[in-house]
Amino acid sequence: MDVQKNCGSIEDACHAGLVDEGMHCYASMVTDYMISAKLEHYTCMVDLLGSAGYLQEAENMVMAMPCKPQVAAWMALLGACRIHGKVEMAEHVTKQILELEPDNAASYVLLSNIYAAAGNRHLCENVERQRKEKGVKKQLGCTWIEVNNKVHTFVVEGQDRPQITEIHAELERLSGLMHDAGYLPCMKFVLHDVEEQVFYLCHHSENLAITFGLINTAPDTPLRIRKICGFLKIAILPQSSSQK
Repeated sequence: MDVQKNCGSIEDACHAGLVDEGMHCYASMVTDYMISAKLEHYTCMVDLLGSAGYLQEAENMVMAMPCKPQVAAWMALLGACRIHGKVEMAEHVTKQILELEPDNAASYVLLSNIYAAAGNRHLCENVERQRKEKGVKKQLGCTWIEVNNKVHTFVVEGQDRPQITEIHAELERLSGLMHDAGYLPCMKFVLHDVEEQVFYLCHHSENLAITFGLINTAPDTPLRIRKICGFLKIAILPQSSSQK
């Protein structure tokens, strides 16, 4: 059995939320094919279990690693804490990450988002203050999309892209259609006024990239992108369907 192929099978199960199938792939790899689990396998399993809500089992998987847990595994668990709003575990996991990698900006951002979702503005702002005091810089959100065999890059609120005026106009139209259809963006991770929240979410790099793809391809053309956030996973289907 190819190790990479098996890891891909676990990843596929993770993305589809198929816990039993993922567990079966992992167990089969270890017991039937005598393949020792590597870091990427453990990380995939942590992601699979955590995303499905089995956070304690996911943490047990991290602690069961034969070597010292790496940042990737802890980050997968922190992402699960964000999905399920596990504040206490998120604090513990963030501490583990920062001990391994003090300049890990993503852990600060995730913990801040978790506090924001819990409605704790004070702790949210405190995390941001600590990040700035320690000189940890956030990486600019970036999304890549392939259109007509060419890769295009978008950043949050990017204004220097070709067709940016057309993209904003189409994004506003699509947002209106989605709103009329009853879709409301998840704004619990953003502590701003309502109008600012909507603007911020609609101008995510992911949404700019997808809108660029929609206006530059024929209906039903697959769009290949990298980097997906919670908002995009919800918004992509109504956006795509409105193109038809």
